[in-house]
Amino acid sequence: MKSAFLPDRGVIKVAGEDARNFLNGLITTDVDKLKPGLGRFGALLTPQGKIIVDFLITEVPAGHGGGFLIDCPKALAEGLATKLKFYKLRAKVTVENLDLGVLAAWDGALAAQPDLAFADPRNGELGYRILIPEDLKQKLSDLIGAELVDAAAYEAHRIALGVPRGGLDFMYSDAFPHETNMDRLAGVDFDKGCYVGQEVVSRMQHRGTARTRSVKVLLDDLSPEAGVSVMAGDKSVGTMGSSAQGKGIALVRIDRVADALDAGQPLTAGGLTLTLAEPEVVRIPLKQPIA
Repeated sequence: MKSAFLPDRGVIKVAGEDARNFLNGLITTDVDKLKPGLGRFGALLTPQGKIIVDFLITEVPAGHGGGFLIDCPKALAEGLATKLKFYKLRAKVTVENLDLGVLAAWDGALAAQPDLAFADPRNGELGYRILIPEDLKQKLSDLIGAELVDAAAYEAHRIALGVPRGGLDFMYSDAFPHETNMDRLAGVDFDKGCYVGQEVVSRMQHRGTARTRSVKVLLDDLSPEAGVSVMAGDKSVGTMGSSAQGKGIALVRIDRVADALDAGQPLTAGGLTLTLAEPEVVRIPLKQPIA
């Protein structure tokens, strides 16, 4: 088993007697289904349905004071805390940016179960998240039976699984949840009540109007830079995201990529050839007629 401390992640605590209902009315995941030791994937959206910040969230055991911990991009943690405070109005809620980080562990089972640990809900192969101060990373790695490695190893693992990362594979405040595959990574609960941006997201789900998607790509020896255009002939069909060890993630117009595949046109980014790891994901299924 491997573990890596992720220096780009921060942790926010939301507590108070109204915390569960408060969060449930704001974010895409169903907080009512949370409990200690369980994590869920979700996001806070703009009213127009675009992602302000995506995150993992878990419930804090009563022995640690209760409430909820949000594992989010460190650069956005303070802004998220401010946004949550803006929404709280008269709700009995406290929001605090904690001095905690995230230890990711994968390729095996935990030898011990730390208190603030949970399985990553996006993809079972991503392993576990443990919320700890950075100075405990070696001690916790030893406790769970993992070899502590560099964060780049985790990044390569994430990219190989095709799990997008905000700021690299899509831009915050510019992407809908469907475009970043949140609907396929258990990040949106379509059966819960209202939350900010819910109408737009539900409409995209029921009408099947998502035409842009994050897709896994395979690369040759060299990797294109993040942000360069993905081209089909002389037409841009998307944008390259992160890459490592011959694999990458791109944000593409799936209809245009499907047309390129049908026409036998190769895809390139920065002059380098790339291929889709799963070509079927760009095929939009036909809607079934209503009887």
